[in-house]
Amino acid sequence: MKLGIVMEGGASRTVFSCGVTDCFLEEGLMPDYFAGVSAGIAFGVSYLSGQKGRNRKIIEKYLPDKRYMGFKYLFERNMKSFYNIPFVFDEVPNELLPFDYEAFAAFPGEVEAVVTNVKTGQAEYLPVPRNDRHFRVLVASCSLPALFQPVKIGKKYYLDGGVADSVPYRRALEKGCDKNIVILTRERDYVKKQEKSLKAVSMLYRSCPKLIESLKKRADSYNQCMKELYQSEKEGKVFVIAPEDTLGVGRTESSAKKLLRLYEEGYYQAKENMHALRLYLEA
Repeated sequence: MKLGIVMEGGASRTVFSCGVTDCFLEEGLMPDYFAGVSAGIAFGVSYLSGQKGRNRKIIEKYLPDKRYMGFKYLFERNMKSFYNIPFVFDEVPNELLPFDYEAFAAFPGEVEAVVTNVKTGQAEYLPVPRNDRHFRVLVASCSLPALFQPVKIGKKYYLDGGVADSVPYRRALEKGCDKNIVILTRERDYVKKQEKSLKAVSMLYRSCPKLIESLKKRADSYNQCMKELYQSEKEGKVFVIAPEDTLGVGRTESSAKKLLRLYEEGYYQAKENMHALRLYLEA
């Protein structure tokens, strides 16, 4: 059996997935292949390094911290990002709440972050370096259009992976995973609508027509992906864990109380589904 685990993004809503993966660590459940999108990979690496509770500490202490995110950083000349990248991807993991690079390097499975190529508008799946203390690939996967600057890796520029492939379960199938767990951050009945900011974002990236095309198709592509995902679930190809309710947590939520409630929802859903999940894995 080759187990794949896929984590959707969703910025602050991804705390739901943190609860799920902390439960997985308790149960000794680890994948052979892992793909994360945006916050899905940013939080996912703490799961893969086996640091149970680390994401919860980030939720409790640092997501509510004014140093973590805010529009003031978007308008700073040297930042131009809604998230304070030096704080989130350097100070927190390298000083305040140490990330276990050795444990992550020892993880025997394959780890990929989903990014969107600015020039082609297509998804790419980049291996996550095991000892990059600046987390450049993770930053690229999290770089929402207009709220972040494109991130250069090699000779290419990238933005948030969710633009082109929000839930990369098909990538896990391509990788030969015959058992797959998909962790979502939206309710099962969620239907994506076109972003209200699309016109403004299209103007900002007017020199990248293929990226704009992907942005325009994003809602339809996401909804079609969900339709296919749930059909695959019925066919026993994947096991889906999703919140019953996102409890009012938005993309940029910073209330520790609200975030912890959604984290607990994730932990609860994982515990409730564990018996069925074990049967799925053993079938």
